[in-house]
Amino acid sequence: MNRSDRSRLIDALIEDDISEADFLLLEAEMSIDPQVREEYYQRLELATLLETTLGSEVVPMPTSATSSWWSGARVMVAAAAVVMVLSLASIFWTQPADNGFAPVEKLAQGFGVVVGQVDAEWADGRLLADGDLLPAGELALVSGAAQIELFSGVSVIVEGAAQFEIVSPMEINLVAGKMRARVPEAAHGFLVNSPEGRVVDLGTEFALDVIDGQSVVHVLEGEIEWHSKDQPMQQLDGGQAIRFDANGDTEAMAADASAFIGIEEITARRNSSRVAQFERWERYTTDLQQDPRLVAHYSMDAADQWSRRLPNGVMSSATQVGEGAVVAAAEVADRWGRSGQALDFSPTGSRVRLVVPGEFRSMTFLTWVKINSLDRWFNSLFLTDGHELHEPHWQIMDDGRLFFSVKKNDNYDSAKGVQDKHIFYSPSFWDSSMSGQWLMVATVYNVDARETTHFLNGQVLSRETIPEEFLVETTNIGAASIGNWGMPSREDPAFAVRNLNGSMDEFAFFAAALSDEKITEIYQHGKP
Repeated sequence: MNRSDRSRLIDALIEDDISEADFLLLEAEMSIDPQVREEYYQRLELATLLETTLGSEVVPMPTSATSSWWSGARVMVAAAAVVMVLSLASIFWTQPADNGFAPVEKLAQGFGVVVGQVDAEWADGRLLADGDLLPAGELALVSGAAQIELFSGVSVIVEGAAQFEIVSPMEINLVAGKMRARVPEAAHGFLVNSPEGRVVDLGTEFALDVIDGQSVVHVLEGEIEWHSKDQPMQQLDGGQAIRFDANGDTEAMAADASAFIGIEEITARRNSSRVAQFERWERYTTDLQQDPRLVAHYSMDAADQWSRRLPNGVMSSATQVGEGAVVAAAEVADRWGRSGQALDFSPTGSRVRLVVPGEFRSMTFLTWVKINSLDRWFNSLFLTDGHELHEPHWQIMDDGRLFFSVKKNDNYDSAKGVQDKHIFYSPSFWDSSMSGQWLMVATVYNVDARETTHFLNGQVLSRETIPEEFLVETTNIGAASIGNWGMPSREDPAFAVRNLNGSMDEFAFFAAALSDEKITEIYQHGKP
């Protein structure tokens, strides 16, 4: 892009008269060239000064910066400027700048992370996945076992039925149930409170069983202090145990590690459970690939290092969709932990290229993803090469919302409020605390029911009626990309960065609207 073209696009942006394609091109230039950003700020400052001097009315900025640009409302100069600055802030400013802008740190809440579970059932229907931050307040594990890593470095295994609360990275209240803790040197002094007293760890491993009005402490390695409510502190060394009841009666005994689940046992049980679940998923997938509604199914295991091709697993002879071509994406472990069986799309330009011929009525898109970060405005899942009539686009916004649209018409005019499509957004479902977790997302475009539904992990995120004026009864796809959108042209190699910053394990496209129950069934069979 030469200087003249660059200035023309900047003027078009400031005057709110820029096409979507030109906006994306300018966004790409700004992301890589500080001189372009500087020119934009200078011209914006001048334009804003002129607007202020002339007393122009400024329309209040909409609440969503990412949706305001194409909302159709006539946004004046100052509002458009703020929208552009906010959408690019995460790229441009990594430290406080002279212009007054400073980064806003993202916050998360919790004292530890669930790292592994075996047949864990949490009370009140609570769903905790591996990698989840533990929420504040009391927790009840009805059955099974959960391994927790506190941010202090303490590793804890809780066995159900158990009731407990993580007070801080250095303290747990165990109301009932079994708990085993391994404490590193950096966390000496770690506390566990029970109804009958308190354990103060001096290193390295101990266990506590709270049941029927008594607490039993086992020192498996190292030493601890036991502080009861009415008696002097007692120090216990490795191999020793003590039973203490609510009446103050005590009984010394030998420590018994076999009475508690250890790291080796929970790891073996987790592996066994995962193998069994994987085998169930393999059997289910074989049946699913014979579903006549399934058009494309890619497992993302590009085993051939030279050809880098993904075979379409659909067994129906009716499908015309062939293999997918892997570009730039790196091989990583899949959601089952198998090395090289999934693709990481975070390298710039990553994608899987494919062609989907034919016309479709209703559609279902489904994939398993592990998101590293939503550090760009649009994060691609599946998009057609262009933005032509009746073509779908499926992606994730930078604020964690699923985005789906099918282009209805070509007469887009933002100044007149004329839209070319309706965008179906889900509520925000992702934040930085979920980084690295495998999730199943799906979107169903149901022409007959006149609605679009977004799903997360088999559950409905949102359901929205398709406006009559934007209903597309016959859709088409053609050349498309999984995990990215668009390609640079011969005339201009610049392109917008929209590749998914994360990994994908499985992708499926159905030429039908799957029911809510079917989406849930697929998730239940496919979750690791």
